[in-house]
Amino acid sequence: MYEDKKIILFDGTSLDGWAKRDGTPADWILEDGIMTVSHGDIVSKVTYGDALLHVEFREPDMPDEKGQGKGNSGVYVHGCYEIQVLDSYGVAKPTDGDCSAIYNMYAPLTNACKPAMEWQTYDILIRAPRFGLLGKVKENGIISVFQNGLPVHNNAVLPRATPGGVTDKPVAEGPLMLQDHGNPVSFRNIWVLKLD
Repeated sequence: MYEDKKIILFDGTSLDGWAKRDGTPADWILEDGIMTVSHGDIVSKVTYGDALLHVEFREPDMPDEKGQGKGNSGVYVHGCYEIQVLDSYGVAKPTDGDCSAIYNMYAPLTNACKPAMEWQTYDILIRAPRFGLLGKVKENGIISVFQNGLPVHNNAVLPRATPGGVTDKPVAEGPLMLQDHGNPVSFRNIWVLKLD
C-alpha cells in the first residue's frame, strides 16, 4: 500500500542521494550494494518531518575492542537525534551509550542486538517537534524505534538534540545523517516514508 510513497535513500547502486556535511559528494566505500563508513559523516539530500525510516546496518568484527571503540557509528534522525550504532551484542544491561540507545538520553528497553557481521535493522517512527509562531518548540518530538523487529523505544519524548549532529537544536524537518566514528560499519537498504 505504501510502496509507491517510499523514498529510497540508498539502494546499493550509488551515493548520489548523499553528501558530506560541507555539501561535497559523499565518498564512502561502495561495493556489492553496500556502503561502508569512510571519509566523514554523510547526510541525505532528502529531508523529512514526520516519517517512518528503515535502515539496515552491519557491525564489523572487532573482538579486541570494547565499549565505544567497537563498531561505533550513528543514525541521526532529522540530523540531530542519534540512534547509536555499536556492537553491543551480549551486553546484559544496555546504557544510553549502547546500540539502539538515543545517545546520551535514553537506554534501549532491551538488548535486541545480533552478533557482529550479521545484518540488523532499525525501523524508526518520528513525530517531529511542533513550533509556535515565534519559532519556539511547543511540542517536543516523539520517537519509537524497533531494532530487528523488537521495540527498543516506545514514544520516547525528545526534549533536545543529541551531540554531534548537523544541528544542535530540534527541527521541524531534517535529513538523515550517518556518522563516521572511525569504524568500518556498513549500511544498505535505506528508505523513508514521509507521514506529513
